[in-house]
Amino acid sequence: MSKRETVLITGFGPFRQFLVNPSWITAQGLKLAGLGESIDVYIKELPVSYDVTQQIISELWHTLKPKFAVHLGIARASSLVILEQTGKNSGYRDRDVCGFCPTGHRCIEGGLEKLDSVINVRAVSKHFHQAGMDVIHSRDAGRYLCDFAYYCSLYHGQRRAAFIHIPSSGRLASAERLVPLLQDIIVTMLEQLDDSKYLGECCDALPINLTVL
Repeated sequence: MSKRETVLITGFGPFRQFLVNPSWITAQGLKLAGLGESIDVYIKELPVSYDVTQQIISELWHTLKPKFAVHLGIARASSLVILEQTGKNSGYRDRDVCGFCPTGHRCIEGGLEKLDSVINVRAVSKHFHQAGMDVIHSRDAGRYLCDFAYYCSLYHGQRRAAFIHIPSSGRLASAERLVPLLQDIIVTMLEQLDDSKYLGECCDALPINLTVL
């Protein structure tokens, strides 16, 4: 019998007009859909709070010890699925829902300025874009809770994480269309994770200027 492994998937809690955050609804949909017989999907809702999010992500990496983590956030005014390559450590000057900014406006004191996922998201996005899907890649996750959570996870998980901004409009805003696509994207990432030739091959991407969580 093959060993079962765990993939962590997170979404965010209420934020502004989103009393129930679409990223959390999508995480729940992925839990129901699954990622294959050998993968256990563990989901967690993250509050839009720097301190609490940092604590939760650190604890999950050290206690759950997942194979991989996928973090979901909403990209307002976007109809695209955006795969993020990079998490940034500093520059967090926008207040969270509790009215706070992180100490020193950074994620991890003494951490590198940026961390890239071990996944080559450019290759993943190219694969799905060529298949006619509205999927792109980016190196700018927005320097708010999405970026913050991503950097924390990359730091604690030795870069075995990915962040996906999901659309707030267009045909992919429907869970019926979005969840199967994300399921395929995450499985592709897991396959790449198991293929050593891809590890560390993080390609450059053009910054995407969107309003993101």
